[in-house]
Amino acid sequence: MRMTTTRHPLRQYMDFAAETVYLAGRLTLGYFNVGVRPDFKADDTPVTVADRLAEQLIRRRIEEAYPGHAIVGEEMGTTGSADASHRWFIDPIDGTKSFMRGVPLYGVLLGLEIEGRVEVGAAYFPATDELLCAATGEGCWWNGRRARVAATADLSRAYLSTTDLGGVFALGRAAAWERLARRVYSRVGWGDAYGYLLVATGRLEIMLDPAMHPWDAGPFPPILHEAGGYFGDWHGRETIYGNEGLATTQALLPAVLELLEDREKG
Repeated sequence: MRMTTTRHPLRQYMDFAAETVYLAGRLTLGYFNVGVRPDFKADDTPVTVADRLAEQLIRRRIEEAYPGHAIVGEEMGTTGSADASHRWFIDPIDGTKSFMRGVPLYGVLLGLEIEGRVEVGAAYFPATDELLCAATGEGCWWNGRRARVAATADLSRAYLSTTDLGGVFALGRAAAWERLARRVYSRVGWGDAYGYLLVATGRLEIMLDPAMHPWDAGPFPPILHEAGGYFGDWHGRETIYGNEGLATTQALLPAVLELLEDREKG
């Protein structure tokens, strides 16, 4: 008798998400480093034709494959039922400021929340051709090989990054940043989603941002968890709704959280 196998549903979603961000990312390359002019939204953040077209592509694929799922996108808002069990979070270009200047550290992000928990994530970085994807229990994969966080056990040998140091100061997080920055080996500027890719693949130990939307964070809880690390807020909660982001290794997490604690409120 011939045996048949069925892929786990989360693996199916992961494969779908990986293919989708790849296709959207290849689309963006046609507009990358060719002088595309951005528009500026009400909050003064940029958006380009590539952002809009990439989100349209992602939405179309989700709507065709999973018509009962809700969608939350940076550029086109929320569609679908408010009580849908499955919600996709889209950031068609995370790092539009980099994209519009021809800097290759931008990514296409897609996460799937199921019953209130993000279970699947995919991130593609077109200009460096790096694809990162994960699903709960299915591992984290970086261009087809297993991704793992760094084994660094000593904070004094860790690399720390943030997207925009000006934002850290403007949002009143300077004291927390400085406490942590004094303890690490190196402070670098590998920002936006690329910094979270670097933590998941063991090339950076700590990435943090004082302000993040759910679509900025969408794929990273399962990606970091399956790579052996942590993604969540600055208080140790694994969430995309903390309005901030932190990725690090499990070994360094307790020390990082202690240094980030807002001591001024004590």
